[in-house]
Amino acid sequence: MFISAQEAAHRAFSDAECIVWVDERDQVLGSLPRAELRARGLIGRAAFILLFNPAGEICVHRRTLSKAVYPGYWDMAAGGMLGAGESYWQCARRELEEELGIADAELKDHGRFFFDAPHNRIWSAVFSACSDQPLHVQPEEVLEAGFMPLAQLLRDIQHKPFCPDSLVALRLYLTSTGQ
Repeated sequence: MFISAQEAAHRAFSDAECIVWVDERDQVLGSLPRAELRARGLIGRAAFILLFNPAGEICVHRRTLSKAVYPGYWDMAAGGMLGAGESYWQCARRELEEELGIADAELKDHGRFFFDAPHNRIWSAVFSACSDQPLHVQPEEVLEAGFMPLAQLLRDIQHKPFCPDSLVALRLYLTSTGQ
């Protein structure tokens, strides 16, 4: 598996970044470096953003191989961990711009969920946005990205490796929108 020097540097920075640490009820306990939070099995906060184009297609991307969690997996949500002092909404806006280059899109809140897996324990907020702006992916985190009909995504998740936490985010979105 080849990881570029740029990806490796980004991963080191990401692992050292202080992120929000919470308890099982999503109450803030403080902040810790991301790698320490994962290593100790503690809970963080994350924001997931499902991006649609005006035709109603959803953005799907493939994660880089340098990602600490689910490297190389497909994902239908931009997103990431909340930085120290950051709200779910602030994180969603930041991550949508960082990962996909989409700024100032209106965010719709679809609720929260708790995801509990080894090395990935998170309280998460799910947002959606619609934009006609062109995608500008962050190469340290995204290998490729494009839009597809939601029906195609629902078929693809049956046979491609998709991030399990994002699948929960997608289910929450579908439920909250009556789909």
